[in-house]
Amino acid sequence: MKRLKHLPTVWLLMLAIVLFWWLALSSLVDDSPTVDEQNHLARGAAFVRTGDPRLSLEHPPLVNALSALPLLLLPDVKLPLDDASWQRQPPDVYWYRFAEQFLWVYNHDVTRMIFLGRLPIVFLTLGLALLGYHFAGQIWGKPSRIWAFLFLLFDPNVLANGRYTTTDLGGTAFLFLAAFLLWRMWQAAGWNWRRWLWAALGLGLAFGSKLSMLVFVPIFGLLALLPLYEEKTAETRTCAEQSRSRAQRFGGREIWRRFGQFLSAGLLSIGMVWAIFGFEWGPFLFRGDGLVWLNDWRGPMPTFWAGLEQVLNISSGGRPAFLLGHFSNAGFWNYFPVAFLVKTPLVTLLGLVVTAVLFFSTRMDTDGRGLFPARKRALFLLLPAILYFLFSILSALNIGYRHLLPILPFLYVLISGVASGEWQVAGGKYHVSRLTYDASRFTLPVVLLGLLLADLTIYPHFLSYFNWAAGGPENGHNILIDSNIDWGQDLLRLKAWMDENGVESVKLGWFGTAVPAYYGIQYEPIPGTPLYEFYSLWGGPPFDPAAPEPGIYAISVTSLWELPLPDDQKYVYPWFRAREPDDRIGYSILIYDVP
Repeated sequence: MKRLKHLPTVWLLMLAIVLFWWLALSSLVDDSPTVDEQNHLARGAAFVRTGDPRLSLEHPPLVNALSALPLLLLPDVKLPLDDASWQRQPPDVYWYRFAEQFLWVYNHDVTRMIFLGRLPIVFLTLGLALLGYHFAGQIWGKPSRIWAFLFLLFDPNVLANGRYTTTDLGGTAFLFLAAFLLWRMWQAAGWNWRRWLWAALGLGLAFGSKLSMLVFVPIFGLLALLPLYEEKTAETRTCAEQSRSRAQRFGGREIWRRFGQFLSAGLLSIGMVWAIFGFEWGPFLFRGDGLVWLNDWRGPMPTFWAGLEQVLNISSGGRPAFLLGHFSNAGFWNYFPVAFLVKTPLVTLLGLVVTAVLFFSTRMDTDGRGLFPARKRALFLLLPAILYFLFSILSALNIGYRHLLPILPFLYVLISGVASGEWQVAGGKYHVSRLTYDASRFTLPVVLLGLLLADLTIYPHFLSYFNWAAGGPENGHNILIDSNIDWGQDLLRLKAWMDENGVESVKLGWFGTAVPAYYGIQYEPIPGTPLYEFYSLWGGPPFDPAAPEPGIYAISVTSLWELPLPDDQKYVYPWFRAREPDDRIGYSILIYDVP
């Protein structure tokens, strides 16, 4: 009878997984390699085949290596180990050159290589949803599990990045795993060594997947210091035990135990990161004036420390950022607030508002006992999301909503807590209005239906998702560009459009690292980024910008805004920006038929 009782849930999970696989696989096969994928796949392949992490400068090798493992099924794949880039030449861009040689010169099966490299990320996306299922069950109870699972599986931004060979989704999954294992450790009474070791492993996997996850070190440290945990349930503790526990927590004993657990687990996780780097040992590779003297010494994982230095420099100095028609190398303070509002589904924003009202605006009789348990658990999920969001605002690296992905699992598990009902009237301690209660009954189904509707309306162009309040994906390129809408994913679709419409050649302003000629596209290059044949034309475009010659122009929306040029020197594409396109390839390439 017990098994029969769980059958509806099992069938729902299975149907959801089948739908997810269909959405993910049927869409990714038509996406050309995005700008960063060749770099990640080349790093991973080099590490898997040689054990040398020298290319893993900006990103640790864990997720890249997982992506590259299926390439072992292709015995003919070659690494450009005889190219100068393997010897770190030229020193500034050697990993980019290595990737170009790996994908487009030394090998000739790009489509299959990219497909196999994306599969492990799809599995990681499913793993993230299953982790949300388990975490929601642990923190809220069984009714919340299925909601967290479905939300994480069908958020269009998760789906978008959960199909590409990058570290964004993998870093998010391993970071959330670390948060879950820390929560379990802090929930245990006393020092539970097994849970401590698991927490150390989780932290190591998080820090070994993406360097930006190190931002969570102070965030987790703060969570350790806050009284948000219950070692035992109220039903199993006497009043005397509760009094002693409260005295210990607020007196500092339990606080410092938790902080000591986190600090020691964090130190142990460094060894895990070193293992992920293949126990690399060699001379340090610092480039800054303040640290270059250390290069006379040898030590563990020099590539990790050099990469950390580089990421800190990029985060403070930034890269060209675009927001609402303007560019800045220093970033915009409101970049991520705008990105979050325009690319997060409106039903998710609605769910967050309702959840906040339920858990944080509810009147309660505290009886001198401080925060009631449900609110503590809600804070554990909400605080990391808020603090990471604030860190993101301070960063000058404004290149995509994908950098906000780590907050989504926390928010969706928080929203799933509405199903727990712990905020409802219970023994006269918690009080909610009738309107609030009625709203809560519809919140979770509305969020889920809204996510599914968003997926079906944007399919297969998940990366270009913008909510309808922002004008939808058609208006997205006027708000954000780069990996928010145009990451070079529509080159295959451009070729299909040309074939269907009998267009033999286009004037192509390409933004991407994929090579158009590889796909049989006939084109005349006009200014684009970053391939040299396009990038070199910014100083002298091969057409009259004021009165373009007749022809079919296919211009990536990132190129349309003239990404490499400062605001006062954008003279190449203003004629096109002032006009509506005649057609669109996905939402990242605009077609102009100039008579």
